[in-house]
Amino acid sequence: MGNDGGSIPKRRELVREAARLPSASELKATALESQTHAWTMCPLSDAPLDLANTVSDWRGRLYNYEAVLQCLMPSAAEFARTGVRSLKDVVRLKFAIRKGDDDGSKGGARPEFAACPVSLKELGPATKSVYLVPCGHVFAEVAMKEISETGDKQCPECSTNFEERDVIPILSTDEAEIEKLAKRVDELKTLGLAHSLKKDKSAGKKKRKADGDAKENGASGEARKEKDKSKTDKSKDDKNDISSRINNPMTASLTAKVLAEQEERTKRRKVIDGYKRSEAVR
Repeated sequence: MGNDGGSIPKRRELVREAARLPSASELKATALESQTHAWTMCPLSDAPLDLANTVSDWRGRLYNYEAVLQCLMPSAAEFARTGVRSLKDVVRLKFAIRKGDDDGSKGGARPEFAACPVSLKELGPATKSVYLVPCGHVFAEVAMKEISETGDKQCPECSTNFEERDVIPILSTDEAEIEKLAKRVDELKTLGLAHSLKKDKSAGKKKRKADGDAKENGASGEARKEKDKSKTDKSKDDKNDISSRINNPMTASLTAKVLAEQEERTKRRKVIDGYKRSEAVR
C-alpha cells in the first residue's frame, strides 16, 4: 500500500451524516402522514374511504361499510384483530359535508369536506374528532368538550341522549384513551350490549349454554347418585340372600324354598309355645 497515488479514506469521510434520533418536527410530520392515511384509506380493502358509508369500531378506527360486510361473510378471511364480529360492533358515522370553494383557491381547500357542525372546523388528521354512540354524528373534540361542560348530554344534531363513556375518539393514538375504550367494551359485555349499544345475542347464547350445561351436569350428578345408591342397596340385599352365593340356578331355587319353609315352621313353633305358656298360667 502506498506509492500508488491513492489514499485510504477515513471513517468520517465515508459516513456523511451521523446516526441521530428524529426531531420533534419529523415525528410530528410522520404522525400526521399516518393519520392522513387512516382518514382517507380503508384498512380492510385499501380503498379510499367513502364518508357517506363510513363506519367505526369501539376503538375509533374507520372502515368502509361494504368492506366490513365482505369480511363478515362466511367465505371471507377472519379479521378478529379488529374485534368486529357483527354489524352491531360498528356504528355508521354521519359526517356533516360542507361545500368549499370550487376552484380551491382559499388555502387549497377541497370542493367538499367533512366539517364539525358546531365549530365548522374541517375534520381530518389535523383536527382531533369524536363521534357519539348510538347516533354516529361526528364532531370536533373541542366542541364536544364545551358541550359536555354545560351539562347537556344530548347530541346537537339529533337530540339523542348519550353518556360520557359513549363519546368515542376517532383514530386515537393515546394509550390511556385506548385503555379506557377497552374497559368500556368490557363493561358493555357484562350488560349484554355491543359497541353500538344494541343487545348482543351472542352473549345471551353463551350464558344460556352455560346455564344449560350446569343444569345438565346437576341432573346427571343426581342420576349418578341415585344409580350408585340403588347399586349399594342391591348389593346389600344380595349379601343377605344366601341363594345369591349359589351359582346353580336350580340349587339356588331349592335352597330358597327350604329356607322359606324353615322360617315358616319357626314362626308356627313360636306361636304354639306362646299359647302353651298362656294355658299353663291359667
